[in-house]
Parts: sequence; structure tokens; C-alpha cells
Amino acid sequence: MTDTQIPTEPASVSNQQFPVGLARTQNRTRRLRELLAASDIVVAPGSFDCITARLVETAGFPAVYITGSGVSMSALGAPDVGLMSFSEILDRIQRIADVVSIPVIADADTGFGGPLNVMRTVRDFERAGVSALQIEDQAWPKKCGHEPGRVVVSIEEMTGRIKAAVDARTDGIVIVARTDARSTEGLDAAIERARLYGEAGADVLFVESPESEAELETINRKLEKPTLANMVEGGRTPVLPYPKLQALGFSLAIFPNSLTRLLGKTGATLLSALKTSGTTAGMADNMLDHTELWDLFENKRWRALEDRYGAS
Repeated sequence: MTDTQIPTEPASVSNQQFPVGLARTQNRTRRLRELLAASDIVVAPGSFDCITARLVETAGFPAVYITGSGVSMSALGAPDVGLMSFSEILDRIQRIADVVSIPVIADADTGFGGPLNVMRTVRDFERAGVSALQIEDQAWPKKCGHEPGRVVVSIEEMTGRIKAAVDARTDGIVIVARTDARSTEGLDAAIERARLYGEAGADVLFVESPESEAELETINRKLEKPTLANMVEGGRTPVLPYPKLQALGFSLAIFPNSLTRLLGKTGATLLSALKTSGTTAGMADNMLDHTELWDLFENKRWRALEDRYGAS
């Protein structure tokens, strides 16, 4: 090579060599559909940021659920009362989807408006790397599914949301239809709504806040499409082991704020210990150390990539 010749491109680096956060993951939606079609239940613990999402993946779970309430608490310091804007949620979803290779299931509340808003939500969530999104039949402003005062829209309005979502998708994103009618209209009405939402094109049916194991069993006896169980500690629904939920007929189980609750309590315990003893040493066994925390995000791959391009 003469002094005037300039290489046109560097030696290639495969996508598999990139660290989490830079790599592009392919076929996650197809993988989620295959998981849902299999006999084993898909368990998707909840996350609200990149750290909790990485914990879910490294623990070996097949999918991760992005909890709307957890995002609201962590991003705005507000409970799940519908304050998060579409752009705020989309930003958090995109960041989480970038740091995991497993399918991402995202809470889309009511779709953030009318049918056109729902269509935009589906398109943007697909581009962000989401494999499934959950749309509910609450009126705005929505509330947490285990809180009182929820109001549901008409069946016609909700089926319109679902049809808009189905028509908007380009990558086969899974549509999860949630009904909050159990607490106001009764279980039979909620199941009938779910059935109609399935006829409108929803792939997975989600009857929120059933109040007993018998009700969980009834949901699956009366619905033919795959169903989702929402395990909320301290909520209206009994929290059952996921093998039991599988035996009851559920295809998907989410534990949306288990990590949120645990980290909140553990954090409070650590801070109390620091305040009273002057040190965190007594909690060290409950922490990731410096190397373990950095390795959660593939620090060695980041360093190797940086070194490849001559950074020191």
C-alpha cells in the first residue's frame, strides 16, 4: 500500500461480537410466537429499566415484560395513573429492547388515543424491537388493574382498537387484549369481552384481576385463544406458581412488579443500615460487586470493541 492509498472499510465485525446495547437481535417476534404455540408456559418477569431487563435475561427467562406502572414510578415518581406520555414510554421501551436479546412484551395502556394513535403505537413499538404489546379496554385516564375506580369503554370501541392494531402491524407483533371488566361487570361479562376481542384479531387474551383460583380456571375453560395470567403481589388475584398456571391452561404469565417491589424494600433496608451503622458492609453479600455489575452489561465486549479502533 502506498502512502496515498486509504483503506475503504475496516475488517468486518460480526453482529455476534457486538456488546449488548449495540447488537441487533433478529426474529424475536417469530421466537415469541413459537414459544406461545408450545406446550410450556412463557414466563415474563417485569422490568422498568435496563438493569432490571438485563437481570431478567441473565436469569434465563424466555421473555421480559415492560411494566407501565414500574416505568411510571421510576421515570416520573408517580403511580400508575396514566401520566406517562407516549414519547416517554417509547423512549424507555426502545432502550430496554436494545439491551436484551429475548422477546420484549410491552404495556401500551389504551393505545394512547384513538384508532390512529393505536396504529402509530404499533408501528413505533415494532420499530423499537417489541414483540408483543398489550392494549386494554379502560377509559382514559386509565388506572392500575388492581385498583378501584376503573372504567371500561364499550366493546365496540375496544374492538376498534384491536382491529386498528392488527391492521397496522408489519412484523407480526403479538396483540395482547386486556379487559378490566371483571371488577365492575363480573367475570362472565369480562370473559365474553375477551372472547370478542379474540374474534377482532387479538392473539392473546388477558382478563385482569380474577379473584380466585376457580376464576382463573374458568377463564381458560371458556376461552379458546392463548391466555395471560397477571401475578401481582398483594393484588386481587392469588399469586400462584407458574407450573400451576400452566396446569390451569395459561400460555403466558407476567410478574410485572416483583423486581420493583423487591428492589424497593432491599434498597430501604440498605439505606437504613447505612444510616445506623455508617457502612454498607453488612449488606455486601446482597449486592453485585463492581465487576459483577459491569459484567451484567458485557463490559469486556465494550472494552474489546473500543480497543479494536485504537482507543486507549
